[in-house]
Amino acid sequence: MDHHLLSIITFMPSFAALILAVFLRGDDAAAARNAKWLALISTSVTFLISLFILFDFDPADTGFQFVDEATWIMGLQYRMGVDGISILFVMLTTFMMPLVIAASWNVDTRVKEYMIAFLLLETLMLGVFMALDLVLFYLFFEAGLIPMFLIIGIWGGANRIYASFKFFLYTFLGSVLMLVAMVAMYADAGTTCIGGCEVSLLTNTFASETFTVAGISVVGGMQTLMFLAFFASFAVKMPMWPVHTWLPDAHVQAPTAGSVVLAAILLKMGGYGFLRFSLPMFPVGSDVIAPWVLWMSAIAIVYTSLVALVQQDMKKLIAYSSVAHMGFVTMGIFTFNQQGLDGAIFQMVSHGFISAALFLCVGVIYDRMHTREIDAYGGLVNRMPAYALVFMFFTMANVGLPGTSGFVGEFLTLMAIFQVNTWVAAVATTGVIFSAAYALWLYRRVVMGDLIKESLKTITDMSGRERWIFAPLVVMTLLLGIYPALVLDIIGPSVTALVASYDTALEAAGAAVQMASE
Repeated sequence: MDHHLLSIITFMPSFAALILAVFLRGDDAAAARNAKWLALISTSVTFLISLFILFDFDPADTGFQFVDEATWIMGLQYRMGVDGISILFVMLTTFMMPLVIAASWNVDTRVKEYMIAFLLLETLMLGVFMALDLVLFYLFFEAGLIPMFLIIGIWGGANRIYASFKFFLYTFLGSVLMLVAMVAMYADAGTTCIGGCEVSLLTNTFASETFTVAGISVVGGMQTLMFLAFFASFAVKMPMWPVHTWLPDAHVQAPTAGSVVLAAILLKMGGYGFLRFSLPMFPVGSDVIAPWVLWMSAIAIVYTSLVALVQQDMKKLIAYSSVAHMGFVTMGIFTFNQQGLDGAIFQMVSHGFISAALFLCVGVIYDRMHTREIDAYGGLVNRMPAYALVFMFFTMANVGLPGTSGFVGEFLTLMAIFQVNTWVAAVATTGVIFSAAYALWLYRRVVMGDLIKESLKTITDMSGRERWIFAPLVVMTLLLGIYPALVLDIIGPSVTALVASYDTALEAAGAAVQMASE
Protein backbone atom coordinates (compact mmCIF):
# COMPACT_ATOMS: atom_id res chain seq x y z
CA MET A 1 0.00 0.00 0.00
CA ASP A 2 2.88 2.40 0.78
CA HIS A 3 4.03 2.17 -2.84
CA HIS A 4 0.66 3.43 -4.08
CA LEU A 5 -0.28 5.78 -1.26
CA LEU A 6 0.66 8.90 -3.20
CA SER A 7 -1.41 7.84 -6.20
CA ILE A 8 -4.39 7.09 -3.95
CA ILE A 9 -4.15 10.56 -2.38
CA THR A 10 -3.69 12.25 -5.75
CA PHE A 11 -6.57 10.63 -7.60
CA MET A 12 -9.12 10.21 -4.81
CA PRO A 13 -10.62 13.69 -5.45
CA SER A 14 -10.86 12.86 -9.16
CA PHE A 15 -12.66 9.62 -8.31
CA ALA A 16 -15.17 11.64 -6.28
CA ALA A 17 -15.54 14.04 -9.23
CA LEU A 18 -16.25 11.07 -11.50
CA ILE A 19 -18.96 9.85 -9.12
CA LEU A 20 -20.51 13.32 -9.14
CA ALA A 21 -20.42 13.54 -12.92
CA VAL A 22 -21.85 10.08 -13.60
CA PHE A 23 -24.28 9.30 -10.78
CA LEU A 24 -25.57 12.63 -9.46
CA ARG A 25 -28.61 13.72 -11.41
CA GLY A 26 -30.83 16.78 -11.21
CA ASP A 27 -30.23 20.38 -10.28
CA ASP A 28 -32.53 20.72 -7.29
CA ALA A 29 -31.56 21.61 -3.72
CA ALA A 30 -31.13 17.94 -2.71
CA ALA A 31 -28.68 17.29 -5.56
CA ALA A 32 -26.72 20.43 -4.68
CA ARG A 33 -26.54 19.38 -1.03
CA ASN A 34 -25.35 15.89 -1.99
CA ALA A 35 -22.65 17.36 -4.26
CA LYS A 36 -21.36 19.55 -1.43
CA TRP A 37 -21.28 16.71 1.08
CA LEU A 38 -19.56 14.31 -1.31
CA ALA A 39 -16.91 16.93 -2.11
CA LEU A 40 -16.38 17.71 1.57
CA ILE A 41 -16.14 14.05 2.57
CA SER A 42 -13.74 13.14 -0.25
CA THR A 43 -11.39 16.07 0.44
CA SER A 44 -11.50 15.32 4.17
CA VAL A 45 -10.66 11.65 3.59
CA THR A 46 -7.83 12.70 1.28
CA PHE A 47 -6.41 14.85 4.07
CA LEU A 48 -6.71 12.04 6.62
CA ILE A 49 -4.89 9.61 4.31
CA SER A 50 -2.16 12.19 3.67
CA LEU A 51 -1.50 12.22 7.42
CA PHE A 52 -0.19 8.65 7.09
CA ILE A 53 2.50 9.97 4.77
CA LEU A 54 3.41 12.71 7.21
CA PHE A 55 3.61 10.33 10.18
CA ASP A 56 5.65 7.72 8.28
CA PHE A 57 7.93 10.27 6.61
CA ASP A 58 11.59 10.19 7.67
CA PRO A 59 13.05 13.73 7.55
CA ALA A 60 16.59 12.38 7.91
CA ASP A 61 16.24 10.63 4.54
CA THR A 62 16.94 13.34 1.96
CA GLY A 63 15.89 11.14 -0.95
CA PHE A 64 12.40 10.65 -2.32
CA GLN A 65 10.07 8.47 -0.28
CA PHE A 66 6.83 6.56 -1.02
CA VAL A 67 7.94 6.35 -4.66
CA ASP A 68 5.26 5.01 -6.99
CA GLU A 69 6.37 4.32 -10.55
CA ALA A 70 5.19 2.65 -13.71
CA THR A 71 5.82 2.85 -17.46
CA TRP A 72 3.09 4.27 -19.62
CA ILE A 73 2.59 4.02 -23.37
CA MET A 74 5.45 5.17 -25.62
CA GLY A 75 7.90 4.77 -22.75
CA LEU A 76 6.57 7.67 -20.69
CA GLN A 77 7.34 7.33 -17.00
CA TYR A 78 4.79 7.68 -14.21
CA ARG A 79 6.88 8.47 -11.11
CA MET A 80 5.53 10.02 -7.93
CA GLY A 81 7.40 10.71 -4.70
CA VAL A 82 7.90 13.23 -1.91
CA ASP A 83 10.92 14.60 -0.07
CA GLY A 84 11.30 17.01 2.84
CA ILE A 85 10.37 19.97 0.64
CA SER A 86 7.44 18.66 -1.37
CA ILE A 87 5.67 16.88 1.49
CA LEU A 88 4.78 20.21 3.12
CA PHE A 89 3.08 21.46 -0.04
CA VAL A 90 1.18 18.18 -0.32
CA MET A 91 -0.01 18.59 3.27
CA LEU A 92 -0.90 22.25 2.68
CA THR A 93 -3.04 21.26 -0.32
CA THR A 94 -4.91 18.44 1.41
CA PHE A 95 -5.36 20.59 4.54
CA MET A 96 -6.84 23.55 2.68
CA MET A 97 -9.24 21.79 0.31
CA PRO A 98 -11.88 20.71 2.90
CA LEU A 99 -11.90 24.32 4.16
CA VAL A 100 -12.33 25.53 0.57
CA ILE A 101 -15.33 23.25 0.07
CA ALA A 102 -16.84 24.32 3.40
CA ALA A 103 -16.39 27.97 2.40
CA SER A 104 -18.39 27.23 -0.78
CA TRP A 105 -21.51 26.08 1.07
CA ASN A 106 -23.53 29.09 -0.06
CA VAL A 107 -22.89 28.48 -3.77
CA ASP A 108 -26.22 27.85 -5.50
CA THR A 109 -25.35 28.02 -9.21
CA ARG A 110 -24.31 24.83 -11.04
CA VAL A 111 -23.17 23.34 -7.76
CA LYS A 112 -22.25 19.92 -9.16
CA GLU A 113 -19.96 21.38 -11.82
CA TYR A 114 -18.47 23.75 -9.23
CA MET A 115 -17.50 20.89 -6.92
CA ILE A 116 -16.18 18.80 -9.82
CA ALA A 117 -13.89 21.67 -10.85
CA PHE A 118 -12.40 21.96 -7.36
CA LEU A 119 -11.97 18.21 -6.97
CA LEU A 120 -10.13 17.95 -10.29
CA LEU A 121 -8.04 20.97 -9.33
CA GLU A 122 -6.94 19.25 -6.12
CA THR A 123 -5.73 16.20 -8.06
CA LEU A 124 -3.74 18.36 -10.47
CA MET A 125 -2.18 20.47 -7.70
CA LEU A 126 -1.13 17.38 -5.75
CA GLY A 127 0.35 15.92 -8.93
CA VAL A 128 2.58 18.96 -9.39
CA PHE A 129 4.13 18.51 -5.94
CA MET A 130 4.60 14.74 -6.30
CA ALA A 131 5.69 14.31 -9.94
CA LEU A 132 9.22 12.97 -10.46
CA ASP A 133 9.15 13.11 -14.24
CA LEU A 134 9.39 16.16 -16.48
CA VAL A 135 6.50 15.16 -18.75
CA LEU A 136 4.29 14.21 -15.82
CA PHE A 137 5.10 17.46 -14.03
CA TYR A 138 4.30 19.51 -17.13
CA LEU A 139 0.98 17.72 -17.64
CA PHE A 140 -0.14 18.39 -14.07
CA PHE A 141 1.29 21.92 -14.11
CA GLU A 142 -0.54 22.98 -17.26
CA ALA A 143 -3.76 21.00 -16.77
CA GLY A 144 -4.33 22.81 -13.48
CA LEU A 145 -5.05 25.95 -15.48
CA ILE A 146 -8.23 24.48 -16.93
CA PRO A 147 -10.40 24.06 -13.79
CA MET A 148 -9.16 27.39 -12.39
CA PHE A 149 -10.00 29.06 -15.71
CA LEU A 150 -13.52 27.66 -15.47
CA ILE A 151 -13.92 28.57 -11.80
CA ILE A 152 -13.10 32.22 -12.53
CA GLY A 153 -14.92 32.34 -15.86
CA ILE A 154 -18.20 30.74 -14.73
CA TRP A 155 -18.59 31.59 -11.05
CA GLY A 156 -16.61 34.83 -10.96
CA GLY A 157 -17.64 38.47 -10.84
CA ALA A 158 -18.92 40.87 -13.46
CA ASN A 159 -15.61 41.06 -15.35
CA ARG A 160 -14.86 37.36 -15.01
CA ILE A 161 -14.31 36.59 -18.70
CA TYR A 162 -11.52 39.14 -19.02
CA ALA A 163 -9.87 37.97 -15.79
CA SER A 164 -10.08 34.27 -16.66
CA PHE A 165 -8.55 34.72 -20.12
CA LYS A 166 -5.82 36.98 -18.74
CA PHE A 167 -5.00 34.38 -16.07
CA PHE A 168 -4.90 31.57 -18.63
CA LEU A 169 -2.85 33.38 -21.27
CA TYR A 170 -0.25 34.72 -18.84
CA THR A 171 0.36 31.39 -17.14
CA PHE A 172 0.12 29.27 -20.28
CA LEU A 173 2.40 31.39 -22.46
CA GLY A 174 4.95 31.54 -19.66
CA SER A 175 5.19 27.75 -19.78
CA VAL A 176 5.79 27.42 -23.52
CA LEU A 177 9.51 28.21 -23.13
CA MET A 178 9.71 25.68 -20.29
CA LEU A 179 8.40 23.00 -22.64
CA VAL A 180 11.10 23.86 -25.19
CA ALA A 181 13.76 23.59 -22.48
CA MET A 182 12.36 20.22 -21.38
CA VAL A 183 12.72 18.89 -24.92
CA ALA A 184 16.34 20.09 -24.99
CA MET A 185 17.02 18.41 -21.64
CA TYR A 186 15.56 15.13 -22.87
CA ALA A 187 17.69 15.32 -26.01
CA ASP A 188 20.79 15.84 -23.86
CA ALA A 189 20.11 13.35 -21.04
CA GLY A 190 17.92 10.78 -22.78
CA THR A 191 15.49 10.72 -19.86
CA THR A 192 12.78 12.86 -18.33
CA CYS A 193 13.35 11.63 -14.78
CA ILE A 194 13.97 14.40 -12.24
CA GLY A 195 14.60 12.60 -8.97
CA GLY A 196 16.19 9.40 -7.69
CA CYS A 197 17.19 8.22 -11.16
CA GLU A 198 20.34 6.53 -12.38
CA VAL A 199 20.67 9.19 -15.07
CA SER A 200 20.97 12.74 -13.75
CA LEU A 201 19.41 15.69 -15.52
CA LEU A 202 22.03 18.09 -14.15
CA THR A 203 23.11 20.02 -17.21
CA ASN A 204 26.57 21.22 -16.23
CA THR A 205 27.84 20.13 -19.65
CA PHE A 206 25.99 23.16 -21.02
CA ALA A 207 27.84 25.55 -18.71
CA SER A 208 31.45 24.97 -19.72
CA GLU A 209 31.63 27.86 -22.15
CA THR A 210 30.02 31.18 -22.96
CA PHE A 211 27.12 30.92 -25.36
CA THR A 212 26.37 33.61 -27.94
CA VAL A 213 22.84 34.30 -29.08
CA ALA A 214 21.79 37.23 -31.28
CA GLY A 215 25.24 38.72 -30.79
CA ILE A 216 24.94 38.66 -26.98
CA SER A 217 27.34 36.56 -24.90
CA VAL A 218 25.50 34.53 -22.27
CA VAL A 219 27.62 33.55 -19.27
CA GLY A 220 26.90 29.97 -18.29
CA GLY A 221 26.10 28.98 -21.84
CA MET A 222 23.03 26.98 -22.69
CA GLN A 223 22.34 26.26 -19.04
CA THR A 224 21.58 29.92 -18.42
CA LEU A 225 19.20 29.98 -21.37
CA MET A 226 17.40 26.91 -20.07
CA PHE A 227 17.22 28.47 -16.61
CA LEU A 228 15.55 31.51 -18.18
CA ALA A 229 13.06 29.26 -19.99
CA PHE A 230 11.97 27.67 -16.72
CA PHE A 231 12.18 31.04 -14.99
CA ALA A 232 9.63 32.50 -17.42
CA SER A 233 7.05 29.95 -16.29
CA PHE A 234 7.74 30.03 -12.56
CA ALA A 235 8.03 33.83 -12.39
CA VAL A 236 4.56 34.23 -13.88
CA LYS A 237 3.16 31.58 -11.56
CA MET A 238 4.55 33.20 -8.37
CA PRO A 239 3.91 35.91 -9.69
CA MET A 240 7.01 38.11 -9.74
CA TRP A 241 7.17 41.76 -10.71
CA PRO A 242 6.65 42.83 -13.51
CA VAL A 243 4.57 39.83 -14.71
CA HIS A 244 2.18 40.00 -11.75
CA THR A 245 -0.66 42.01 -13.28
CA TRP A 246 -2.88 38.98 -13.91
CA LEU A 247 -3.14 38.17 -10.20
CA PRO A 248 -5.16 41.17 -8.90
CA ASP A 249 -7.72 40.76 -11.70
CA ALA A 250 -7.99 37.01 -11.09
CA HIS A 251 -8.46 37.49 -7.34
CA VAL A 252 -11.05 40.23 -7.68
CA GLN A 253 -13.19 38.29 -10.13
CA ALA A 254 -12.78 34.80 -8.66
CA PRO A 255 -15.30 33.47 -6.13
CA THR A 256 -14.05 33.38 -2.54
CA ALA A 257 -13.03 29.73 -2.71
CA GLY A 258 -11.18 30.36 -5.97
CA SER A 259 -9.20 33.19 -4.39
CA VAL A 260 -8.34 30.96 -1.43
CA VAL A 261 -6.97 28.19 -3.66
CA LEU A 262 -5.15 30.67 -5.85
CA ALA A 263 -3.39 32.38 -2.94
CA ALA A 264 -2.84 29.38 -0.69
CA ILE A 265 -1.67 26.77 -3.19
CA LEU A 266 -1.40 27.76 -6.85
CA LEU A 267 1.08 30.60 -6.23
CA LYS A 268 3.33 28.15 -4.38
CA MET A 269 3.90 26.15 -7.58
CA GLY A 270 6.29 28.83 -8.83
CA GLY A 271 8.41 28.73 -5.68
CA TYR A 272 8.34 24.94 -5.66
CA GLY A 273 9.49 24.95 -9.30
CA PHE A 274 12.52 27.06 -8.41
CA LEU A 275 13.41 24.62 -5.63
CA ARG A 276 12.82 21.46 -7.66
CA PHE A 277 14.25 22.58 -11.01
CA SER A 278 16.18 25.86 -11.09
CA LEU A 279 18.64 25.33 -8.25
CA PRO A 280 19.49 21.62 -8.63
CA MET A 281 19.39 21.45 -12.44
CA PHE A 282 20.72 24.86 -13.47
CA PRO A 283 23.17 25.91 -10.74
CA VAL A 284 25.30 28.06 -13.02
CA GLY A 285 22.29 29.72 -14.60
CA SER A 286 20.85 30.35 -11.13
CA ASP A 287 24.11 31.92 -9.98
CA VAL A 288 24.34 34.16 -13.05
CA ILE A 289 20.77 35.47 -12.80
CA ALA A 290 20.56 35.61 -8.98
CA PRO A 291 21.52 39.32 -8.58
CA TRP A 292 18.74 40.31 -10.97
CA VAL A 293 16.22 38.12 -9.17
CA LEU A 294 17.15 39.62 -5.79
CA TRP A 295 16.58 43.16 -7.02
CA MET A 296 13.37 42.18 -8.82
CA SER A 297 12.14 40.68 -5.54
CA ALA A 298 13.04 43.80 -3.55
CA ILE A 299 11.30 46.03 -6.11
CA ALA A 300 8.23 43.77 -5.98
CA ILE A 301 8.05 44.04 -2.19
CA VAL A 302 8.19 47.85 -2.18
CA TYR A 303 6.23 48.58 -5.36
CA THR A 304 3.29 46.26 -4.73
CA SER A 305 3.11 47.39 -1.10
CA LEU A 306 2.77 51.00 -2.25
CA VAL A 307 0.15 49.99 -4.82
CA ALA A 308 -1.77 48.14 -2.09
CA LEU A 309 -1.93 51.37 -0.08
CA VAL A 310 -4.15 53.08 -2.66
CA GLN A 311 -6.57 50.23 -3.39
CA GLN A 312 -10.31 50.63 -2.76
CA ASP A 313 -11.17 46.94 -3.30
CA MET A 314 -10.33 44.65 -0.37
CA LYS A 315 -9.52 41.68 -2.56
CA LYS A 316 -7.22 43.71 -4.78
CA LEU A 317 -5.37 45.03 -1.73
CA ILE A 318 -4.80 41.52 -0.39
CA ALA A 319 -3.77 40.34 -3.88
CA TYR A 320 -1.02 42.96 -4.07
CA SER A 321 -0.04 41.96 -0.54
CA SER A 322 0.43 38.39 -1.82
CA VAL A 323 2.79 39.59 -4.55
CA ALA A 324 4.84 41.44 -1.94
CA HIS A 325 5.06 38.37 0.29
CA MET A 326 6.05 36.18 -2.63
CA GLY A 327 8.91 38.64 -3.16
CA PHE A 328 10.35 37.46 0.15
CA VAL A 329 10.09 33.89 -1.13
CA THR A 330 12.07 34.43 -4.33
CA MET A 331 14.56 36.55 -2.43
CA GLY A 332 15.14 33.76 0.09
CA ILE A 333 15.47 31.06 -2.57
CA PHE A 334 18.14 32.93 -4.52
CA THR A 335 20.35 33.55 -1.49
CA PHE A 336 21.38 29.89 -1.93
CA ASN A 337 21.97 29.42 1.79
CA GLN A 338 20.24 27.38 4.49
CA GLN A 339 18.53 30.30 6.20
CA GLY A 340 17.20 31.72 2.95
CA LEU A 341 15.76 28.44 1.67
CA ASP A 342 14.31 27.57 5.08
CA GLY A 343 12.75 31.03 5.27
CA ALA A 344 11.36 30.85 1.72
CA ILE A 345 9.68 27.47 2.27
CA PHE A 346 8.37 28.51 5.67
CA GLN A 347 7.03 31.74 4.18
CA MET A 348 5.17 29.83 1.47
CA VAL A 349 3.53 27.50 3.99
CA SER A 350 2.70 30.37 6.35
CA HIS A 351 1.34 32.52 3.53
CA GLY A 352 -0.88 29.63 2.52
CA PHE A 353 -2.71 29.84 5.85
CA ILE A 354 -2.69 33.62 6.32
CA SER A 355 -3.64 34.74 2.81
CA ALA A 356 -6.37 32.10 2.64
CA ALA A 357 -7.80 33.40 5.90
CA LEU A 358 -7.72 37.02 4.71
CA PHE A 359 -9.63 36.16 1.53
CA LEU A 360 -12.10 34.20 3.65
CA CYS A 361 -12.50 37.29 5.85
CA VAL A 362 -13.44 39.28 2.77
CA GLY A 363 -15.82 36.51 1.72
CA VAL A 364 -17.66 36.61 5.06
CA ILE A 365 -18.77 40.21 4.67
CA TYR A 366 -19.16 39.96 0.88
CA ASP A 367 -21.74 37.18 1.38
CA ARG A 368 -23.74 39.61 3.53
CA MET A 369 -23.29 42.92 1.68
CA HIS A 370 -22.29 41.85 -1.85
CA THR A 371 -19.58 44.49 -2.16
CA ARG A 372 -15.84 44.52 -1.60
CA GLU A 373 -15.44 48.31 -1.62
CA ILE A 374 -13.62 49.47 1.51
CA ASP A 375 -15.72 52.65 1.69
CA ALA A 376 -18.89 50.56 2.03
CA TYR A 377 -17.84 49.39 5.50
CA GLY A 378 -16.80 50.81 8.84
CA GLY A 379 -17.54 50.09 12.48
CA LEU A 380 -18.12 46.36 12.00
CA VAL A 381 -16.71 45.70 15.46
CA ASN A 382 -19.99 46.98 16.88
CA ARG A 383 -22.04 44.28 15.15
CA MET A 384 -19.45 41.55 14.45
CA PRO A 385 -17.06 41.23 17.42
CA ALA A 386 -16.01 37.65 16.62
CA TYR A 387 -15.30 38.63 13.01
CA ALA A 388 -13.34 41.69 14.17
CA LEU A 389 -11.18 39.48 16.39
CA VAL A 390 -10.41 36.94 13.66
CA PHE A 391 -9.74 39.65 11.08
CA MET A 392 -7.39 41.43 13.51
CA PHE A 393 -5.48 38.21 14.22
CA PHE A 394 -4.79 37.48 10.56
CA THR A 395 -4.03 41.14 9.84
CA MET A 396 -1.33 41.01 12.52
CA ALA A 397 -0.04 37.71 11.13
CA ASN A 398 0.11 39.23 7.65
CA VAL A 399 2.18 42.11 9.03
CA GLY A 400 4.58 39.61 10.60
CA LEU A 401 3.80 40.01 14.28
CA PRO A 402 6.16 37.89 16.45
CA GLY A 403 4.32 34.85 17.75
CA THR A 404 2.61 34.26 14.40
CA SER A 405 3.91 32.22 11.48
CA GLY A 406 4.21 35.37 9.35
CA PHE A 407 7.14 36.58 11.45
CA VAL A 408 9.33 33.49 11.14
CA GLY A 409 9.53 33.30 7.35
CA GLU A 410 10.23 37.01 6.86
CA PHE A 411 12.83 37.07 9.64
CA LEU A 412 14.76 34.09 8.27
CA THR A 413 14.63 35.48 4.74
CA LEU A 414 15.86 38.94 5.76
CA MET A 415 18.66 37.41 7.85
CA ALA A 416 19.74 35.37 4.82
CA ILE A 417 19.67 38.23 2.33
CA PHE A 418 21.62 40.46 4.71
CA GLN A 419 24.50 37.99 4.41
CA VAL A 420 24.38 38.22 0.61
CA ASN A 421 23.48 41.83 -0.25
CA THR A 422 22.90 44.46 2.43
CA TRP A 423 21.38 46.96 -0.03
CA VAL A 424 18.72 44.49 -1.15
CA ALA A 425 18.07 43.65 2.49
CA ALA A 426 17.63 47.33 3.35
CA VAL A 427 15.15 47.90 0.51
CA ALA A 428 13.20 44.74 1.32
CA THR A 429 12.97 45.63 5.00
CA THR A 430 11.04 48.78 4.14
CA GLY A 431 8.37 46.44 2.78
CA VAL A 432 7.73 45.24 6.32
CA ILE A 433 6.86 48.82 7.29
CA PHE A 434 4.66 49.31 4.23
CA SER A 435 2.84 46.02 4.94
CA ALA A 436 1.93 47.30 8.39
CA ALA A 437 0.67 50.53 6.81
CA TYR A 438 -1.70 49.00 4.26
CA ALA A 439 -2.88 46.15 6.50
CA LEU A 440 -3.72 48.38 9.45
CA TRP A 441 -5.24 50.98 7.14
CA LEU A 442 -7.57 48.32 5.75
CA TYR A 443 -8.52 47.03 9.19
CA ARG A 444 -9.18 50.48 10.61
CA ARG A 445 -11.49 51.52 7.78
CA VAL A 446 -13.46 48.27 7.65
CA VAL A 447 -13.73 47.29 11.32
CA MET A 448 -13.02 50.23 13.62
CA GLY A 449 -14.99 53.43 14.26
CA ASP A 450 -18.66 54.13 14.74
CA LEU A 451 -21.34 52.17 12.90
CA ILE A 452 -22.75 55.00 10.76
CA LYS A 453 -23.96 53.33 7.55
CA GLU A 454 -27.59 52.21 7.76
CA SER A 455 -26.97 49.15 5.59
CA LEU A 456 -24.57 47.74 8.19
CA LYS A 457 -26.81 48.08 11.22
CA THR A 458 -28.48 44.73 10.64
CA ILE A 459 -25.37 42.77 9.59
CA THR A 460 -24.88 39.54 11.54
CA ASP A 461 -21.71 38.06 13.03
CA MET A 462 -20.03 34.90 11.80
CA SER A 463 -22.07 31.71 11.76
CA GLY A 464 -20.95 28.48 13.37
CA ARG A 465 -19.79 27.11 10.01
CA GLU A 466 -17.64 30.16 9.35
CA ARG A 467 -16.06 29.96 12.80
CA TRP A 468 -15.19 26.32 12.28
CA ILE A 469 -13.51 27.19 8.97
CA PHE A 470 -11.29 29.79 10.62
CA ALA A 471 -10.44 27.66 13.68
CA PRO A 472 -7.82 25.36 12.03
CA LEU A 473 -6.23 28.34 10.26
CA VAL A 474 -5.87 30.18 13.57
CA VAL A 475 -4.38 27.09 15.18
CA MET A 476 -1.81 26.53 12.43
CA THR A 477 -0.80 30.21 12.27
CA LEU A 478 -0.21 30.27 16.02
CA LEU A 479 1.40 26.84 16.19
CA LEU A 480 3.95 27.58 13.46
CA GLY A 481 4.65 31.00 14.98
CA ILE A 482 5.34 29.58 18.43
CA TYR A 483 6.94 26.30 17.33
CA PRO A 484 8.49 26.78 13.85
CA ALA A 485 10.55 23.62 14.29
CA LEU A 486 7.41 21.77 13.26
CA VAL A 487 8.25 22.81 9.69
CA LEU A 488 11.99 23.47 9.92
CA ASP A 489 12.78 19.99 11.26
CA ILE A 490 11.06 18.41 8.26
CA ILE A 491 12.64 20.57 5.57
CA GLY A 492 16.06 21.01 7.23
CA PRO A 493 17.90 17.90 5.97
CA SER A 494 16.48 18.18 2.44
CA VAL A 495 17.39 21.88 2.25
CA THR A 496 20.91 21.11 3.52
CA ALA A 497 21.29 18.47 0.82
CA LEU A 498 19.99 20.89 -1.82
CA VAL A 499 22.45 23.62 -0.79
CA ALA A 500 25.32 21.12 -0.74
CA SER A 501 24.48 19.74 -4.19
CA TYR A 502 24.14 23.28 -5.54
CA ASP A 503 27.56 24.30 -4.18
CA THR A 504 29.17 21.09 -5.49
CA ALA A 505 27.66 21.52 -8.95
CA LEU A 506 28.74 25.15 -9.06
CA GLU A 507 32.30 24.23 -8.11
CA ALA A 508 32.37 21.49 -10.75
CA ALA A 509 31.14 23.90 -13.41
CA GLY A 510 33.76 26.44 -12.33
CA ALA A 511 36.49 23.81 -12.58
CA ALA A 512 35.27 22.87 -16.07
CA VAL A 513 35.40 26.51 -17.16
CA GLN A 514 38.92 26.83 -15.68
CA MET A 515 40.14 23.76 -17.57
CA ALA A 516 38.58 25.00 -20.80
CA SER A 517 40.32 28.36 -20.47
CA GLU A 518 43.68 26.70 -19.88
